[in-house]
Amino acid sequence: MNNHEPVDLKTDSEYSGRVQYSDNKKICTLRISDLRESDSAVYKFMFTTNQEGGRYTGYPGVTLSVTGLQVISHSNRLECRSSCRLPNNPSYVWYKNGQEIQTKTSYYLKELYYSDSYSCALQGYKEFPSPSVCVRGESCNRVTYTDRSICVSRGSSVDISCLYNSYNYHNTSSFWFSRDHRGQNPSQPGDLSKDSQYEGRVQVETERGRSTLRISDLRESDSAEYHFKFITPRFEWRSSLPGTTLTVTALQVQVIRVTVYQSRTYAELKCLSSCSPAGPLPYVWFNNGRHITWEKTSTITVWFDPSDVFSCALKGHEKSPSPSVYGPKRPSVSVSPSAEIVEGSSVNLTCSSDANPAANYTWYKENEDSPKASGQIFTITDVRPEHSGDYSCEAQNRRGRQSSTLHLTVVTGSMKSVAAGSITAIFLAIIFLCAFLFIRRKRSSKRITEQRERPDNQAQEHMGSVYDSPSAPVQRTPAEQQDNLCYASVSFSKNQEEALYSNIRLAQPPRHKEEEEDEDVEYTAVNFKRASATTESGTQEAAEDLSELYSTVSKHPRV
Repeated sequence: MNNHEPVDLKTDSEYSGRVQYSDNKKICTLRISDLRESDSAVYKFMFTTNQEGGRYTGYPGVTLSVTGLQVISHSNRLECRSSCRLPNNPSYVWYKNGQEIQTKTSYYLKELYYSDSYSCALQGYKEFPSPSVCVRGESCNRVTYTDRSICVSRGSSVDISCLYNSYNYHNTSSFWFSRDHRGQNPSQPGDLSKDSQYEGRVQVETERGRSTLRISDLRESDSAEYHFKFITPRFEWRSSLPGTTLTVTALQVQVIRVTVYQSRTYAELKCLSSCSPAGPLPYVWFNNGRHITWEKTSTITVWFDPSDVFSCALKGHEKSPSPSVYGPKRPSVSVSPSAEIVEGSSVNLTCSSDANPAANYTWYKENEDSPKASGQIFTITDVRPEHSGDYSCEAQNRRGRQSSTLHLTVVTGSMKSVAAGSITAIFLAIIFLCAFLFIRRKRSSKRITEQRERPDNQAQEHMGSVYDSPSAPVQRTPAEQQDNLCYASVSFSKNQEEALYSNIRLAQPPRHKEEEEDEDVEYTAVNFKRASATTESGTQEAAEDLSELYSTVSKHPRV
């Protein structure tokens, strides 16, 4: 309670990062992790309605008592005890000088030494052991961490401390190491001051039984469990017991209150972390990347335009600012399935916008004032033709609002049949066209093949009818010989070079008047010799052509 008003645990820095709410079928649950004895209190649930005075709280509430396990020393044994009621027959874990040993009962009955320290925990809850105790007095080997867990903001600094005691030994060496997500082997811890990941960011101060590890410019990767280790000539402190768990988180800008005045907005912003406040460091604010010099507190009130972007950081750690807060960007809208929407089917309309904080979505249909649905996805089942039209999605957060529109067309059953018939007709036409082109191409290919083969056959037939084979002379009648006088016998020899007109003689010009009748005679005689033919006996026979192309060519005198 704060001034007689209930305080939401999520806003209480003492519970920062340790509280979760859940609501399932009107059964409300509060979960608190990393319990501390300071969490002992009475817890109540309250809900508020939209009616005036509609606020209700449950009574008497739930009383929570948080106690730790304790090791009680008897004359010859140790006992692990809790003031709370434990489950039946619980199993225990025992530690000696920081090293886990195999004992499952609530009593430790082995031989005890004054120089050793002992601790216990419940099986399954090793991260919450009891404090280490000496068998007698306070002088024994042990390490006690100041804090079991620390949560700080990125970019800040942190001090992790412990108290340690080395029994009757003064010559000791010590260092800090961590166990993190990198899976470092606990049996071979490394000195953080020599780790390249922490170079220039680690400082260790150790004196009079107290050691402090300081890490500056914290990164989220520094989240780990940190341990202290000391070694003497005859003793080494083990590290099975939990150390100090460090959680590094980023700052966040929270919108506390918003008031809209026409085109401008008045807002109250708060810079916070899921961790407890990181000390007295002042804050730095940024607007559109520019430093707001007049503000140094964790909360500011400002006027801003929808396009303004705000962020915050810790003073001295401006390089590690919080994520910016801004109004929604123009949302993108889509429909699924993306194909035609058939009557009677279902359809999903999806809206998405970049905004910080995360935006709220509302769906509207054209010419309708009331919203159709809320949420990022709008589902319409059993779609009807009247569902066709324009749908707009509005994305809104406390910084502003933006909207986008899509058109939805519903295809009725008759339209679907027409569309299916059209598609079928087009498909069949394509098949017939492909078949026609295939047949035509095949016939054309066949015709080309026949044309390629036909000249050889025709030439062979022509040669058989025109050329007389020298080895098989054809007997012809005089009339046939007269008709085919042009080429009685013509042969070409591949191996013998012979002038085509070796027996052609040019006529001499006339020297006397009586010879003027023959002045135009071009050829007196043209003879073609038959190629040599090989007989069956192997002898060559030369046969003269029985016919002449022109026996005499003469020109009659001009009248």
